[in-house]
Amino acid sequence: MNFSEEVGIDLGTANVLIYVEGKGIVLQEPSVVAVNRDTKEILAIGDEAKRMIGRTPGNIEAVRPLREGVISDYDVTEKMLQYFIRKTCGGSRFFKPRLVVCVPSGVTEVEKRAVKEAAIQAGGRAVYLIEEPVAAAIGAGIDITGPEGVMVIDIGGGTTDIAVISMGGIVTSASVKIAGDNFDQCIIKHIRKEHRLFIGARTAEGLKREAGAARAGEKNLKALCRGRDLVTGLPKTVEISSEEIIKALEEPLDIICEAVHGVLEKTPPELAADVGESGIVITGGGAYLRGLDRRIEERTGIRTRIADEADFCVARGTGESLKYIDVISKNSLNRRETYI
Repeated sequence: MNFSEEVGIDLGTANVLIYVEGKGIVLQEPSVVAVNRDTKEILAIGDEAKRMIGRTPGNIEAVRPLREGVISDYDVTEKMLQYFIRKTCGGSRFFKPRLVVCVPSGVTEVEKRAVKEAAIQAGGRAVYLIEEPVAAAIGAGIDITGPEGVMVIDIGGGTTDIAVISMGGIVTSASVKIAGDNFDQCIIKHIRKEHRLFIGARTAEGLKREAGAARAGEKNLKALCRGRDLVTGLPKTVEISSEEIIKALEEPLDIICEAVHGVLEKTPPELAADVGESGIVITGGGAYLRGLDRRIEERTGIRTRIADEADFCVARGTGESLKYIDVISKNSLNRRETYI
């Protein structure tokens, strides 16, 4: 490993992905940490910690240190980042890579500082920040440096970021705290209300993948749902259809569509015309919800497509953004670069 190596980190609410220059994406693990409540000792991180969700004794808690795209527990986030950087870049205390970390558009100064400080303490030599929609566009193979406007919708675990990009920067954008995790919670509430069945987030996520859909007209699939009967307290299995998932997700999907419409309304007419011609690109894990592209297309009247390997676009773009370092170093997120 050479000392000029550069690393891109997609620090997501649901997953952390790390891109190493010359190697591509080398790590994808859940952003989950298992902590002993009594001693505050960290017991597991990533895949091993996620397997503990809903299955731990009372004194062990599987936590997500990032909520809605930003750090909610600084110390745990720092230790999680340290673990992942050492796992991918080696444990040498003399080697400190240059890091690019993506953050939601509209991140506050406090949130920005927390991400930079956590990355520095985790082993970064220098830290740049990049907005998720910009990283997603780069990862989707879009040239962000031209004067033509392009529109990207990145649906992650905690936030949906919508942006029109031109000349390497965001012209208009919106970030809504509605995304994959919120979809899961809506499914949990629906199952509880309609079937008197209590299920966890992992089960809801499985239902979303197996039978989820974003609009009527998609193929009506069915999936088995296992949980605890709220009346008897005993295990119970019911069959859930795509029609039910559509009903459960109606409200959050409406909010996302309204946010897309709002960004288009604020976009300068010349760039809006560009978007009308080039279309809208959806990235992030939420892009795989069946029929989501068609729902947005019906709402906006603009051709909409899902990027290739949509869930890897932000991570890939975060790493590849170093090609555009002169551009991103001048944006508002990086006016004062952090070194140690």
